[in-house]
Amino acid sequence: MERVGLEVAEILRRFEGRYRQGSGGMSSQQAHVFRALTACRTAALGGHVEACDACGHRQIAYNSCRNRHCPKCQGAATAEWLERERRHLLDVPYSHVVFTLPQVLAPLALQNPRVCYDLLFRAAAQTLLQIGADPRHLGARIGFIAVLHTWGQTLLHHPHVHCLVPAGGLSPDGTRWISCRAGFFLPVRVLGALFRGKYLALLEQSYRQGRLVFHGRLRPLTDAGAFLVLLRETRARRWVVYAKPPFGGAEPALKYLARYTHRIAISNSRLHSATDTAVTFSWKDYHQTSRMRRMRLDPCEFIRRFLLHVLPRGFVRIRRYGLLANCHREPSLARCRGLLRQEAPPPCEPQTGPADEPGEEPGPEAKQKRCPLCQAGWMYVVEILRPTSLHLPSGPRPIDSS
Repeated sequence: MERVGLEVAEILRRFEGRYRQGSGGMSSQQAHVFRALTACRTAALGGHVEACDACGHRQIAYNSCRNRHCPKCQGAATAEWLERERRHLLDVPYSHVVFTLPQVLAPLALQNPRVCYDLLFRAAAQTLLQIGADPRHLGARIGFIAVLHTWGQTLLHHPHVHCLVPAGGLSPDGTRWISCRAGFFLPVRVLGALFRGKYLALLEQSYRQGRLVFHGRLRPLTDAGAFLVLLRETRARRWVVYAKPPFGGAEPALKYLARYTHRIAISNSRLHSATDTAVTFSWKDYHQTSRMRRMRLDPCEFIRRFLLHVLPRGFVRIRRYGLLANCHREPSLARCRGLLRQEAPPPCEPQTGPADEPGEEPGPEAKQKRCPLCQAGWMYVVEILRPTSLHLPSGPRPIDSS
């Protein structure tokens, strides 16, 4: 039966026991995410009681887990991030470029996520910066934001990096803004070939430095000869790079960026039903003109696929390069705006609202909310609800594995 408001957390809670019995365990980071999502906005993390100063209506607000893999926590995180990012956008056309890791290397990335995902960022960044600076193409210093996604529409492992790039850059001497030609950014075949060469060179270097591990069916790759054969076969393939023609300006780019920055493997809105035999969710079939379809997976297979996309602890999945790199972003943007004769956008207003960290008490600013019942009074915090325990609820026993 279809359920309105079905959540990933509910599926995790409901089928936790079955998954633990049937799976080979999970990494400590996957277990941490599992526990955080199932505790999100429940009494386990504490919260507060609000009361209306006019009608006396009372309601409970539980704290969220703030985990970046949680479907319920990404809406607010996206809004806050985009409001800050607004100051760093130029009012010029933007291009969307996607660098995808070939499927033959995906199992290697799954066993070595921190190394392989970092190399994916580095190879994509080096490729864009080098081709952008080439006088035969753009001949300019460019900048961009890169966001890592590791999934496809059916939750299978599909590592790729989305890059949002201003369609132009500074001349080498910094005296001119050079725009790309209308409807075209950079040649995708050239990008794909260079990206392939850079990634494989970085991957071979990591192998020689002993930074890669191999388990299960990848264990034969511990032999240097077998690994070099893999590199040679992968080098013979064409690597796909997608580049959307430049579009819009700062505001369209901001809305476009919102689709990618804090997206997770699957949102709650895509879930249709969950029974003892199957979890049903919608997915977009890009091979059939983006037709929406439905997929049914065994609940344990659904959880397995969801956990494939848990990132290593502390891994940065949104990065900036070139003119937009954190170390010199402000002076670079000031220079670009001066050449484009654009004014800097006003600083974003500080966000106010109830504290939302587990166990943290909301401050006075948490009172600024109208009563949902009478719409006349203001809601005030009248009681703090402590977490039910000092730690997140117990979940699957962590088993460190790659």
